[in-house]
Amino acid sequence: MSPEVHSPSVFPLGLRYFLCPVGWGSTVLRRLKLESKKDHLFLADESLPTPTVSTQWELEGVWLSQLHSATAVVWPHGPGFSHSAFTFGIESHISQSNINGALVPPAALISIIQKGLQYVEAEVSINEDGTLFDGRPIESLDAGCVPTSATGGSITGNAKNGENTANGEENGAHALANNHPDLMEVDGDVEIPQNKAMVLRGHESEVFICAWNPVSDLLASGSGDSTARIWNLSENSTSSSTQLVLRHCIREGGQDVPSNKDVTSLDWNSEGTLLATGSYDGFARIWTKDGNLASTLGQHKGPIFALKWNKKGNFILSAGVDKTTIIWDAHTGEAKQQFPFHSAPALDVDWQSNNTFASCSTDMCIHVCKLGQDRPIKTFQGHTVSNTRHRKKKTMSLKNEVNAIKWDPTGNLLASCSDDMTLKIWSMKQDLCVHDLQAHSKEIYTIKWSPTGPGTNNPSANLMLASASFDSTVRLWDVERGICIHTLTKHQEPVYSVAFSPDGRHLASGSFDKCVHIWNTQTGALVHSYRGTGGIFEVCWNAAGDKVGASASDGSVCVLDLRK
Repeated sequence: MSPEVHSPSVFPLGLRYFLCPVGWGSTVLRRLKLESKKDHLFLADESLPTPTVSTQWELEGVWLSQLHSATAVVWPHGPGFSHSAFTFGIESHISQSNINGALVPPAALISIIQKGLQYVEAEVSINEDGTLFDGRPIESLDAGCVPTSATGGSITGNAKNGENTANGEENGAHALANNHPDLMEVDGDVEIPQNKAMVLRGHESEVFICAWNPVSDLLASGSGDSTARIWNLSENSTSSSTQLVLRHCIREGGQDVPSNKDVTSLDWNSEGTLLATGSYDGFARIWTKDGNLASTLGQHKGPIFALKWNKKGNFILSAGVDKTTIIWDAHTGEAKQQFPFHSAPALDVDWQSNNTFASCSTDMCIHVCKLGQDRPIKTFQGHTVSNTRHRKKKTMSLKNEVNAIKWDPTGNLLASCSDDMTLKIWSMKQDLCVHDLQAHSKEIYTIKWSPTGPGTNNPSANLMLASASFDSTVRLWDVERGICIHTLTKHQEPVYSVAFSPDGRHLASGSFDKCVHIWNTQTGALVHSYRGTGGIFEVCWNAAGDKVGASASDGSVCVLDLRK
């Protein structure tokens, strides 16, 4: 039984939760603090003293899980507690209720009790005379709408050497009372006017991903509401917000019912005729651009985290929590080969050629595999566990995920980024990394190569690599020299996505501060900025390079028209 992991927007980050999980005894009250990454929720135990080897697992393996659509439980993923969620479900008799789970949105109960938890937090933080207890700031009761940083620390507006400073308390700056920063001032000359921003509504939960069709102005989006949507934004569309709803259903009782699982990934084929989606329900699906389901691909045992078409369009590659990657025949829907080489969940995949790919995992390994080969043709190891000590919590946090991998346009160099705060460049010609790029001060969530240099439509422009980090910055790297050429510092919260324009001259970035920034890649200057209504999970450019799509935590999708 795998726990269902929800996105950061469901739970306000940085809050302390007072919970008594099943299996820990009715008299044990744990003080837990919520931290997050895009796909993982993590509760750190603040009620324990400085951890020892024997108690380390209690700090590291606590997951929030949704056993039933209307029932939130704590999943203690450690020795002796593997059946806690099952026990909770049995004792609560939830299986005997007359609730139609398909009609209950994910985390419905959590959204109701979350306010109560915040009031509890406020109550224990205020003395009888109204002053704050021990100077500890109170989380805003609207924290679910205004996210804090991934570690709960404040992001101050004070800059040093042109960069924002994270966690003002540790850097000598006084944190704001509500633990939220002042909004970054944006020059009116770069702010995108409202008439150039179209907000698309329809999704009923956070929208994790979006991707433009490579040949037309169709924008696909994937959400926690168990649907993907295709938005027609072409000039000749009959409606400015025409949408096709791609419902992800499973067979139950002889009929199709909504899976109530997140759509985690999506990708268009190179011809723009088919869209592939991956879901937390464990199935990959192929859809026509008209929104019709063409194939359902089922062999993973658990959620799918990543999914990619090869350039030729005959194979689809997927990565899952079951520690495997699979190459699928797009025409027949059958699995061509399953690769069981990782020892932990596979998080990302990327094609090097039409039959060779790389995969990364929480096991800190990167495997390069080829269709027909029963062993990896290359394995890269070098990312490490990051031991981060939190002064305020006096606990240790172990972080070991290799979050993303990307081949450069020629397929010669592979870039990887990790929770260990490093960006590494690998070559098939050697075992050790070519470059170990260290500059970010927190986890690096994603990376993108520029569409420039040899093998691209912009061969005369220099090749660059962009990295997005939870330290609220974006960095542009000259990989050949192994140096950072620009540090982009306007964001105030973790940056989840970056995307280069088709000509490589501009870079879009999206952050949980609700802002989409567009930068000049040559000068590092901010040229456009837009503030949406939710934290930004993904940004992407259309093929013409004149529109940017962005998906957000409040269920919105926005399209920015950059034409003058």
